[in-house]
Amino acid sequence: MSLPAHVKADAQPQFQPRIQPQVQRDDSSKLETIVVGAGLGGLGAAIGILLAGHAVTVLESASAIGEVGAGIQVLPNSARVLRSWGLEDALRPWATAPRGANYFGWKGNHISSMDFDAYAKALNAPFWDFHRANLHKCLLDRAVELGATIKVNSRVENFVVSEDGLSATVLLANGTSMTADLVVGADGIDSRLREALLGHPDPPVRTGDLAYRLLLNTKDMMADPELRPFIEDPQTNYWIGPDAHCVNYVLKGGELFNMVLLVPDDMPDGGPSTLVGSVDEMRALFKDWDPRIGKMLGLCQSVLKWRLCIRPTLEPTWSHPSGTVTLLGDAVHATLPYLASGAGMALEDAGVLGLCLAKLTDKSAAAKKQALRVYEDCRRERTERVVARGSYNQEMYHLHDGEQQRTRDKLFKEYDAIEKEWLSEPTPRVEVCLETGEDPFPWRRFGVGRWLLTYEMAPDVEEKWAAMVAREGAK
Repeated sequence: MSLPAHVKADAQPQFQPRIQPQVQRDDSSKLETIVVGAGLGGLGAAIGILLAGHAVTVLESASAIGEVGAGIQVLPNSARVLRSWGLEDALRPWATAPRGANYFGWKGNHISSMDFDAYAKALNAPFWDFHRANLHKCLLDRAVELGATIKVNSRVENFVVSEDGLSATVLLANGTSMTADLVVGADGIDSRLREALLGHPDPPVRTGDLAYRLLLNTKDMMADPELRPFIEDPQTNYWIGPDAHCVNYVLKGGELFNMVLLVPDDMPDGGPSTLVGSVDEMRALFKDWDPRIGKMLGLCQSVLKWRLCIRPTLEPTWSHPSGTVTLLGDAVHATLPYLASGAGMALEDAGVLGLCLAKLTDKSAAAKKQALRVYEDCRRERTERVVARGSYNQEMYHLHDGEQQRTRDKLFKEYDAIEKEWLSEPTPRVEVCLETGEDPFPWRRFGVGRWLLTYEMAPDVEEKWAAMVAREGAK
């Protein structure tokens, strides 16, 4: 099949692994930085900034460092970030590499497949599935190894910028304060620093969906001939249907089976965003679906449910005008998990911020402002597109049976044929294109994959930095 006119045949990047060395600095250019939040994005920010040669203190509101939740998908673009931080060897024992992904209709009919192995080879980066706790621990260990100071019981409520505009002081709930040359807010979807930056309340946007999350013991599944193949041949599986969908995949090398069920939000107003769910209620929502889902849910003993919210953007900018405070991850652009890219975007943010701060040659306000402008130039449009595509997938996955559903499934099948032709090529390539194609399969090369999975941080930073220098030099 010939490439569309807007796809450059010579645009294929080399996708060579890049391992970042730690920059060595003296005090004249070494920033004292505070990272607020020790989740995946916050620890990633600590790693990126430490590799850039600056000092980092991470402030975490909880009494202990840890991660809640269950499974997390890491796509090749995110794996590329982790690899650049020198984490591949540490992560490999905890990773499951699914062979591919499948889409099923809600009654169990197979709709479409994607060969992850072929894409991993073409992109020179893996698809990984992790238990969040294992990924989080590896990030924590790497941050500490590089020199991070971690402080728990340190809830940040606000910040103030110094009169000279060169530093910011964070104000903690316990009455203490800390000052730094740069504060990075990685405090999640309910970010206090976001509201402090804006100067007014700014709650997340509800999406109308919630997620049931559960883990099954694979030994129980292996006893059932219908469920055993899901364990023996690890893949990522989606069932899509009226107002809901289901995702599952293997974790910890086959020990656990992760399931997420996405359904309409029925959680009460004004309450917490996470609640203990009713197993019977959850089973009832899927009683008419593929019987294999019913069997899986029959093995579940308890479940939690999360309200799903988003943050489409942050206007007018992600950073304080002084250049002393910036935000990343869910604090800026929380997305539905329907593109498996929320944590991935936070990791990319962290990596790009680190690369921008690596270019500092002094600690001046002008230098920090330049670095933060390039950081946002690299990240804003991309993350907004991810949020928008997650919301699009919410509609696409949850179609009721009918004409729209049949059109969607027909497109899945048409691009299946194109994929088979691509796989028959001697050396399949994923061409780079910033336009989203019509393939409804999220990560394939004629859908979102050609701009989502092909992203490389360092070339993007170099391009945007050069553009900033040219732009400011012309003033």
